[in-house]
Amino acid sequence: MAWSRDEMCARAALELEDGFYVNLGIGMPTKVANFIPDDMNVTFQSENGMLGMGAFPRDNEVDADLINAGKQTITELPESVYFDSAQSFAMIRGGHINMSILGALQVAENGDLANWMIPGKMVKGMGGAMDLVAGVKRVIILMDHNAKDGSAKLLKACDLPLTGAGVVDDVITELGVFTIGEGGVHIKELAPDVTVDEVREKSEATIITQ
Repeated sequence: MAWSRDEMCARAALELEDGFYVNLGIGMPTKVANFIPDDMNVTFQSENGMLGMGAFPRDNEVDADLINAGKQTITELPESVYFDSAQSFAMIRGGHINMSILGALQVAENGDLANWMIPGKMVKGMGGAMDLVAGVKRVIILMDHNAKDGSAKLLKACDLPLTGAGVVDDVITELGVFTIGEGGVHIKELAPDVTVDEVREKSEATIITQ
């Protein structure tokens, strides 16, 4: 049985380590913050100039001026610090962020990522993330295994404009956890009752068993 979205986010949270500085992409990746163990200290960074983001606010806690890079209202922590976006991107480009968890429109078997636009359509992607994929130490993609029309998102080659070339380390979908490696996409873990044949049927990329 495929994982639910909450289960996907909980599985992604298992990739975090105590003391990590982490950037979460727009959409489903933001929910990963809900599954951090209480005894783990993870600091969330936002490109618009905040280090140490708190949880999403309750209705009586909303501060319209306190937003993340995705324009969602958030809360601050006692240790939160603020600075201009140039310094925020310097942290990213300087390799000081341990991990970024992003959404994707397409991922290729060589680690290419497309997640920022669909030519000819007004639909926005999950953000540019060009700086993130260039500077962050590890990039994990959290996405549905297939598009709404059923087409594969794990491909031999992306046909949408690239966010970055060869930048993806791991992919988590409702079917399992996958690592980009030599020769294609390696299965690291499958969701309960999901088979290798099902993954191959729903992917265009070369799927390799460990």
